Amino acid sequence: MTANNAALFQPARIGHMDIRNRLAVAPMTRVSANDDGTATALMCEYYQAYAAGDFGLIITEGLYTDQLFSQCYRQQPGMTNGQQAQSWQPIIDAVHSEGGMIIAQLMHAGALSQYSKYAAHSSGPSAVKPLGQQMSFYYGEGDYRLPQAMGEDDIQAAIQGFAAAALLAKSAGFDGVEIHGANGYLLDQFLTTYTNQREDKYGGNLTNRLRIYQEIVSAVREAVGPDFVVGVRFSQTKVNDSQYRWPEADAAARQTFTLMAESPVDYLHTTEPLLNEPAFAGSPSLASLAKQISGLPVIANGGVSQPELATAMLESNQADVISLGKTALANPDWPMAVQNNQPLDSFNFAMFSPIANLENARRYFTQAHDAESPS
Repeated sequence: MTANNAALFQPARIGHMDIRNRLAVAPMTRVSANDDGTATALMCEYYQAYAAGDFGLIITEGLYTDQLFSQCYRQQPGMTNGQQAQSWQPIIDAVHSEGGMIIAQLMHAGALSQYSKYAAHSSGPSAVKPLGQQMSFYYGEGDYRLPQAMGEDDIQAAIQGFAAAALLAKSAGFDGVEIHGANGYLLDQFLTTYTNQREDKYGGNLTNRLRIYQEIVSAVREAVGPDFVVGVRFSQTKVNDSQYRWPEADAAARQTFTLMAESPVDYLHTTEPLLNEPAFAGSPSLASLAKQISGLPVIANGGVSQPELATAMLESNQADVISLGKTALANPDWPMAVQNNQPLDSFNFAMFSPIANLENARRYFTQAHDAESPS
């Protein structure tokens, strides 16, 4: 490791959680759970490898939060009952044994649901068909379905689902939970103007569109108590819309992150295509805005492959922790490789072919290793 990257390996503290360095694994959908939503031995191997590779913090793939409308993908893990929660205990123990910390990301698909074993239709803020097409590497096919508009009872059920899932995650031994408010899923659908056409207290102006965030954070905090780490993830872009930006621009960032500062939240996690680019014309990055406005610790994600960019984000006080996605998939030992000045591999979409699950990833790495081995 060069002295120039020393900032990456300083300890960090988020809420009541101490992290050995400033490097995290971002949540990434891996569609590798059992049919009943429980975690598998291959998932344990996958998460443990990141902790063994010296990532200080691991944020899980999105876990669906109820047995109503929250499931998004086939073979997605859930956090809706004791069996699903307990299935994560070996993973948590494995990560902890390697010195890592692990946070459960809690996710409701909303209108982006591609598959659910619990519901025949999808559900969202309004009856607006999502843009784009379902993701084939997550078992999707064709257009998204037209969702049914959620009534207030449906919204309250979704809120309570997050709270119940958070409590289950705590009982399983996770170090915290992250509320997925980004990337086009349910909470982001409420925030986004064209997917939220409601005329009640959850629609219209930004205050109303943010209401569900506030209510979920409050419900989760009440469920888990004051000492359990709770974070929220935000983005402008979505898995089905890479062009969207908050129409209120800087005013939206100020109101959103001020609200989070006033809420019982321990950190914010921002994700953008490139984490250091201006969020709006002439503005700082979204991570920097989140940090400046909220005063909370910020995890920043987006486009990091080399250590210099991650280091610059930390040294310029735009973020407190850097999370890696595709780069971590290609380099589960990225922190260790950087410390030892070893070469880094580039992400190859062949890892997602034909399905972005762990079996195909294992096959890809085996084939790559065999190709590199001398005959």
